[in-house]
Amino acid sequence: MNRRKMMILLAGLSILMLAAITVAGQLLSEAAMVTDFSRKNLAPCLSYPFGTDWMGRDMFVRTITGLSMSIRIGLLTAAISAVIAFLMGILAATMGKIADGLIIGLIDLVMGIPHILLLVLISFALGKGFWGVVTGIALTHWTSLARLIRGEVLQLKQSQYIKIAEKLGQGKLTITLKHMTPHLIPQLFVGLVLMFPHAILHEASITFLGFGLSPEQPAIGVILSESMKYLAMGKWWLALFPGLFLVFVVLLFHFMGSTISQLLDPAHAHQ
Repeated sequence: MNRRKMMILLAGLSILMLAAITVAGQLLSEAAMVTDFSRKNLAPCLSYPFGTDWMGRDMFVRTITGLSMSIRIGLLTAAISAVIAFLMGILAATMGKIADGLIIGLIDLVMGIPHILLLVLISFALGKGFWGVVTGIALTHWTSLARLIRGEVLQLKQSQYIKIAEKLGQGKLTITLKHMTPHLIPQLFVGLVLMFPHAILHEASITFLGFGLSPEQPAIGVILSESMKYLAMGKWWLALFPGLFLVFVVLLFHFMGSTISQLLDPAHAHQ
C-alpha cells in the first residue's frame, strides 16, 4: 500500500467516524435531556464514562449530541459560505474592474473586523438561536476562499482555450459554467472541508459566550459554559471530555481537508 492509498483509507475512516458521531447524536437527542437527581455529579465510571452533571444527565450522551449538532451546523454554514465564495470570486474576476473593486473592498472589510466580534453582532441582531449562529458564521467565513477562487479565475482567463472560446462568440456565463467551473471544483471542495473546523469552533465560541444556541440545547458551547461554575468544586469531567472531543472533531476535519488537498494535487499523484 503506497502513501496515496493510505491517505485515502485514513480519510475514509475519518468520514465514517464523523458520520457515526452525527447519526448517534441525533438518535440520542432525547436521552441527552433526561435528568435523574439520584445520580447527579457522579465521577467517570463504567456506567457513565464521562460522568454526570448537577442534574444527573449523562455527559457522554450530551457530548455526542452536542458534537452532532456542531457537525451539522458546520456542514450547513460551510456549504453556504462556499457558495458565496464561489459566486463572489467568479463575479470579481469576470464582471470588470468596478465589480472587482467592490467585491475586493467587501472582502477587505469583512476580513478587517475580528471574526468573533462580527459573529456576535450578526447573531445578536438576528435574535441568536440556531439561525442567528448559522447566518453569522456563513456571512463571515467566505472571504479567504473567494480570494482563492478569484485568483484561479484570473489565471484561467489567460488560458488559450478560454481565449479561443471568447473568439468563438461564447458568452461569459457559458465560458464560466462550461470551461471554468470544472477546474474550480477541486479548490472549492477543499476550501469547503477546511472551513468546517473554523465553523465548528466559532459556533462553540459564541454559544459559550451566550450569543449562540439557546441554553436548552445540549450544544458543546452550552455544556462548556455551564461547566465553568463547577470546575472550582472539583467537577473536572464536566468540561474536560466535551472539550477534548471538540478538539478531536476539529482535528479530524482539518486532517480530512489536508488529505483531500494532497490527493487532488498533481504533484502527489505518484506517491
